[in-house]
Amino acid sequence: MQSAQPNAFENSAKKNDVETRKGSLLKYIQELELQISEQEETYKILADKLKKLAPKPEDGTNILVLEEPSGFHQRTPSSTIKQNVLQGTGVILPVIVFSCNRPDIRRSLDGLLKYRPDAKKFPIIVSQDCAHGATADVIRSYSDASQVTYIQQPDQSEPIVPPGEAKFKGYFKIARHYLFGLNQIFRKFNHSAVIIVEDDLDVAPDFFSYFASTYQLLKSDPTLWCVSAWNDNGKARLVDMQQGSQLLYRSDFFPGLGWMITKELWDELEPKWPKSYWDDWMRRPEQRKDRACIRPEISRTRTFGKIGVSNGLFFDKHLKYIKLNEMSVDFSSKNLSHLIQSAYDADYIRNVYSLPVVSAPDVRTNTNLPFDGPVRIPYYTKDTFKSAAKLLGLMDDFKSGVPRTGYHGIVSVFLNGRRIYLAPHSSWKGYDLTWS
Repeated sequence: MQSAQPNAFENSAKKNDVETRKGSLLKYIQELELQISEQEETYKILADKLKKLAPKPEDGTNILVLEEPSGFHQRTPSSTIKQNVLQGTGVILPVIVFSCNRPDIRRSLDGLLKYRPDAKKFPIIVSQDCAHGATADVIRSYSDASQVTYIQQPDQSEPIVPPGEAKFKGYFKIARHYLFGLNQIFRKFNHSAVIIVEDDLDVAPDFFSYFASTYQLLKSDPTLWCVSAWNDNGKARLVDMQQGSQLLYRSDFFPGLGWMITKELWDELEPKWPKSYWDDWMRRPEQRKDRACIRPEISRTRTFGKIGVSNGLFFDKHLKYIKLNEMSVDFSSKNLSHLIQSAYDADYIRNVYSLPVVSAPDVRTNTNLPFDGPVRIPYYTKDTFKSAAKLLGLMDDFKSGVPRTGYHGIVSVFLNGRRIYLAPHSSWKGYDLTWS
């Protein structure tokens, strides 16, 4: 999404005292969000109100400005409005690499070290479970060279597994390992945030720029709880290969596969951390609490780990086709304020529901569409979503009722040179937990 120039906001801001409205803006927006009705016209009214309330930047520094949304998903963020991003703030963003019995971790570490711009700002900590000798030898070769810090999960006992779940024991070990590793990051090393990866991920050239520049968004917007490098539907034929490297989105679906959280979130999650299946647990509404993640159009990670505890589930059909970004983007020069919920929702929802309606078969074949530009494919039931998703080549499963990459039930994809939104009815009231 590109950023518009703030002229319209500046004109409207002259009518009222800026400082007074700044203090009440967040509260007023929250009240407005509660008033969203079932009709499409209400979304338009909300967007208009939000535009009138946006603050005028006085000196352009150290604030995230709510700019006037326009150019829906095709904006080039303005470089004239500065952001309080990681550079110069002194914040250290460690990367923790979770490892077990994969000597191929060398591939992951080589990629991280190749693209890491600053060893002090981005220390790499490798946490190993399993006590696998060959993997440990590889990790030690990096720690001896002072390139990474090496820690080992001390508890190698067999976890207690409920009856009937013996074959899933690996998931219990992984959850236990995550608990240990993240506690080390936040309790022992006392970091304020962390980037989490596993030992079977390649990273993009702008991996570090992406996370460093979205850190302030994560800290500033309480409706966000993570930043992810992953697009579940990020196959090369389903993303915008021309402009997609710069496109970022909000998502209700927790993607994982290269993600960042803050210490404050870990303080919330750690006391109730699950014994197993931690990623699906993260996707439960009790944890998500209607918060979203930032995710890219083109993934900043790619997995090469077909063999693992999941036995290659989804790998041959989906994961191996995920496109890894190659066009490096300097996100520190981008204005990312359009990703703040109050600005993003008014733009995104209003525009999606203003688009012409088409069918999935027509989009797939690119026929019977006498117009160019973005379109909307409606769905009303779980089955109609799955049918459309399969036709388009998307992952069609749900976790706690949320489709992969979904935001307000809307899934965005780029196919046959056109932006497509698979969207529920405009009277959508929330995710249905039975759609899982």
